Amino acid sequence: MKKQMVLCTKLPEKRMEEIKEFCDITIAGELKHGKGNVTEEMTKEECTGFEIVVLGDEYAGADTIQTWAEAGMKFIGAAKGTPVTVDNEAVKAAGLRLSYTPGRNRVAVAEFNMGLMIAAARHLTLSATGLLKGEHTGPAKENIYDVPDVKNVTFGPLDEKHPFTDYGIGFELYGKKLGVAGYGAIGREVAVRAKAFGMEILAYDPYMPAEKIEADGAKAVDLDTMLRECDMLSIHLPVLESTKGMVNKEWFSKMKPTAYVINTARAAVIDQKDFIEALRNKAIAGATVDVYWEEPVPANHPLLSMRNVVCTPHMAGLTTDVDNWSGEMMAQEVLAYVKGEERKYIWNR
Repeated sequence: MKKQMVLCTKLPEKRMEEIKEFCDITIAGELKHGKGNVTEEMTKEECTGFEIVVLGDEYAGADTIQTWAEAGMKFIGAAKGTPVTVDNEAVKAAGLRLSYTPGRNRVAVAEFNMGLMIAAARHLTLSATGLLKGEHTGPAKENIYDVPDVKNVTFGPLDEKHPFTDYGIGFELYGKKLGVAGYGAIGREVAVRAKAFGMEILAYDPYMPAEKIEADGAKAVDLDTMLRECDMLSIHLPVLESTKGMVNKEWFSKMKPTAYVINTARAAVIDQKDFIEALRNKAIAGATVDVYWEEPVPANHPLLSMRNVVCTPHMAGLTTDVDNWSGEMMAQEVLAYVKGEERKYIWNR
C-alpha cells in the first residue's frame, strides 16, 4: 500500500516519478494556490491526515504540527535553507525530525555577493543611476549617428566636472582582504570566488574547524583580526538570539574607514542604528545591502538615499535554478524516508 504524501513545493519531474512508486501525492499550499496566497490555517487543513508533509514557504506553528502528528504525520520537510517557518521544537516534541535544504541557494547568493562587491568597489550603481538622471551627459543631438572623428573618446579632462570626480574612481578587488563572518555554505562559496579574484580571505567562524577553512586557501582568524585587516566584510551569519544585533558599533569602530560591509544574510544580525551612524559618520566607507529589518523597506529609509550604499530588494538568493537545487535535495530526503534509509539534511539548530 502506497504512503500518502502532500506536496507544497515543486520537485524535479524525474524525482516525482520515483516517489510515485512509493506514494500517492496530493498537491497543496503555494504549489496549488500560488506564492503568497496561503495562510497557515489553509496549510493546516490541507495537509492534515498525510504521513509525509513537504512544505515550501508555508508556515507551520506548534498547533499545526501537533494536529498533523496526531493525524499520522511521520515525515515533515521544509524546502528552505533556514526553515524558520516551521516550529522545530514542536516537531521534536512529536518525536520527529525536520528535513530541510541547506545551501540550496548558496551559489545564487555567492554570485550575487560578488556582484555587490564589484558594484561597491567601482561605484557602479551610483554612476549608472547618475547617467540615467542626466548627470555628466552632453546636450541632446538631432542625429546621434553623426559622431566626430576622435581617436581617444573620453568624457573629457579629469576636472571638477568629470564623472570620476563626482562618483569616485573606485578600486580593484585584486590584492584586497575580504573578511568572511560566518563560514557556512554561502560564506565558503563567497570565499572561493573571491580567492579567484585574487583576494586574501580572512574567515571568522568559531564553530568551524580552522583546518576546514584553511583547506580552501582561506585564513582562519579571530574576530578582531578580521575586522582590523579586512577591506571588505561579507556577512553570512544566521539569525539566532546570540547573533541579533551582533554587528554593531564595536565592530565598525575596529574596521578601516576605507572598508565596506556587504550583507546578503539577514538584516537582524546588524544593529540598524549603529550601521546608519557608521555610514553617515564615515566610520566605514560604504556598504551594499540586499536585506532589511522590515520588508518591503520603508520608502524613507536612510540607506536608500546614501550615495555610499548600494541597495537591492532581497533578491540575492532568487534565481531560476534555486528551486531545482532545493527540490532535488528535498526529493532525496523523501526517497530516503520511504526506502528506510538515513536522511542527510536534518535541521539541528
